Amino acid sequence: MEISTLATYHCLAFVWYFFVAYSIVYIRTEEQPSEVFLYGGQWKYLTVLNLILQAVFYGVSFLADVLRLIKKLRCAKCVISSRDLLFSVLAFPVSTFVCISFWTLYSYNRELVYPRSLDRVIPFWLNHAMHTAVLPFALLEILALPHRYPAKRKGLILLGFVAFLYISWVLWIYSVTGEWVYPLFALFSPPGLAAFFAGSLAVIVSFYNFGEFLNRMIWGQSKFCLLLL
Repeated sequence: MEISTLATYHCLAFVWYFFVAYSIVYIRTEEQPSEVFLYGGQWKYLTVLNLILQAVFYGVSFLADVLRLIKKLRCAKCVISSRDLLFSVLAFPVSTFVCISFWTLYSYNRELVYPRSLDRVIPFWLNHAMHTAVLPFALLEILALPHRYPAKRKGLILLGFVAFLYISWVLWIYSVTGEWVYPLFALFSPPGLAAFFAGSLAVIVSFYNFGEFLNRMIWGQSKFCLLLL
């Protein structure tokens, strides 16, 4: 794909995610369900954090494209490295996890992850923007251009560290409020919850590996030495 086309796509994707993140973060305050907007607000939900992550990723991607267009290749190399690390370790696996896990649990029992009380606050289109569109965007990014993946050990350590931070945030919120971020967690005993978190981590690691596989299958075994040409 031409650099100018990539720049246009990444700019539009950044604007889209910024708009969606703005829409959910600054959602109207009247009649907000109290059980949803307790301590931590929207920032306790992986879905909302993922929207911010995607906005940052596409912003970095757009910056890389602009630097390539104006021939600032030395700066572009550094930004591209950050872009590829963000995409491989976080943007692709988290988006895939958010979409698949949400709709799986929603189909089973929506009250476990998305109570009906949210329907009067969050529009139908915004629900799909947060939980559905994120996966096609991630797949399109893989199709649009190749990404350098870090060494497997480094990538998994970074992914595991971020997962640990989010789980710690969830547990901290529970220790402060006595309420779980997602009603699903209340169904588990402490050992069961630990097993659930471990299983979720295994799933997101599998999505990391899947993204790496797709990237290699589509773009071959190249080390992408000519990315900036």
